[in-house]
Amino acid sequence: MNQQVLKVHPKDNVLVALTNLKAGQLVGFQGVNYQLVDDVDAKHKFYTQDMQAGDEVYMYGTLVGKIQFPVKLGTRMTTENLKHAAAPYEYRPYQYQWHAPDVSKFEGRTFNGYHRSDGKVGTANYWLFIPTVFCENRNLDVIKEALHNELGYAVTAKYKDYTRHLVEAYKNGTDLTALEAPLSFGQGTGERLFKNIDGIKFLNHQGGCGGIRQDAAVLSKLLAAYADHPNVAGVTVLSLGCQNLQVHDFTADLKERNPNFDKPLFIFEQQQSQSEENMIALAIKKTFEGLVEANKLERAPAPLSKLNLGVKCGGSDGFSGISANPAVGYCSDLLVALGGTVLLAEFPELCGAEQNMIDRTIDEQSARKFMRLMGAYSQAAENAGSGFHMNPSPGNIKDGLITDAIKSNGAAKKGGTSPIVDVLDYTEPSVKPGLNLVCTPGNDVEATTGKAASGATLILFTTGLGTPTGNPVCPVIKVATNNALTKRMGDIIDINTGPVIEGEKTIEEMGEDILEYCIKAASGEVIPKAVLLNQDDFIPWKRGVSL
Repeated sequence: MNQQVLKVHPKDNVLVALTNLKAGQLVGFQGVNYQLVDDVDAKHKFYTQDMQAGDEVYMYGTLVGKIQFPVKLGTRMTTENLKHAAAPYEYRPYQYQWHAPDVSKFEGRTFNGYHRSDGKVGTANYWLFIPTVFCENRNLDVIKEALHNELGYAVTAKYKDYTRHLVEAYKNGTDLTALEAPLSFGQGTGERLFKNIDGIKFLNHQGGCGGIRQDAAVLSKLLAAYADHPNVAGVTVLSLGCQNLQVHDFTADLKERNPNFDKPLFIFEQQQSQSEENMIALAIKKTFEGLVEANKLERAPAPLSKLNLGVKCGGSDGFSGISANPAVGYCSDLLVALGGTVLLAEFPELCGAEQNMIDRTIDEQSARKFMRLMGAYSQAAENAGSGFHMNPSPGNIKDGLITDAIKSNGAAKKGGTSPIVDVLDYTEPSVKPGLNLVCTPGNDVEATTGKAASGATLILFTTGLGTPTGNPVCPVIKVATNNALTKRMGDIIDINTGPVIEGEKTIEEMGEDILEYCIKAASGEVIPKAVLLNQDDFIPWKRGVSL
């Protein structure tokens, strides 16, 4: 490691520990020695000057909190001595000048994707099952077990083998407490029948009836967005019949989103069927016929401008805004410069970064839309007795993200530095190449669910603590912020940006590596861990208060 601490921005009055530091230790940085008052673990910060109650603390060059009581130089930043604070924001006429990165290394490059009739290109080829109401979840589970097991998409064989091993041991009277798992049990998935079908996905959810009618209306638009997704080859819909979200609502939203929608769409309504058994059998048969046709589509070259990249962070730590997020941000800038699309969401995690977002938005209408969405979201949280300041989780705080403004300014780095071309409300499709803002919660699954709805065909997901989050229709690529996490949870991590912390790679080098991985993932040459694990997380946002 080249240095012990880091100053992220010249304006900052805190330093970030890159390794564990001890109380009383002298830490040198840019010709100044700082004597520590407290132990400061890696990822945490300490103050670089004596400060009084009410003094402002800056990180990333931005206001991130205010001091609660006098602290000495070298004191560790904590939730007790610092409380969240963010600067006010306003619309200012667009004058932003962007210096695009050198993309000569990637010019003319292609990925092998699935070309759809509307001109979009998918990075995968999935068949999608959609229930219009939670009452059909059980029927989806039955179909899922049948199709996954028989068509080679199941990933549970090793656990079934292990359970069988336990059963046999129990029957033989073996002491289970002393029983160790076999070193090699189960061999994963079976041989897939359809080589060009990357998966059969199921959108189990708890909506469609009950609640308020607005919930059903939003869910309908969300399901329509998934049916229209470039990674989806065909759709099977199961409906009960009497629910709030009627089939005609779903098909109307689908038609509104894409008037020329021409994918196979099979709809089954249980209350109009002869029996549950008959409906399930017919749904399986029609879907199988659809899979036969969808399997005929093969990957073909497409320019990188056809990629739509969602960027997300979750299980964040004090290194997220220093290694993984800036590296993903540089990858984002590369893709934008190549004519591609990037989606940055998680509005509660843009709190404190608003002015930067506004100043980079190319038209006043979009900038004011962002301000309106942020204001309404923040007010709704406060009306419920919460607020954006309560966004950081216990895990975030434990690993150095003390205020939401610190977390947010680090999170915003994922979007890079390019101009913002559009601002999208939840489920709105992205139609403009470049960096788009998408209104979603910060919650991992609600956010990834929303990004896919706006058209992301790959998601880069940075994490410092580790999280398995995936998505049914959009491959999610996990990017670790540090070496330790990659070693500890390598079964869910795809890319490690720990070399940035260790001083072994620059942000730019790491960003180029990430884009190279994205090209391979988009072409099916590498399979992200979340996809291998069938980590198909899907949570619709009810537009209530979720941070």
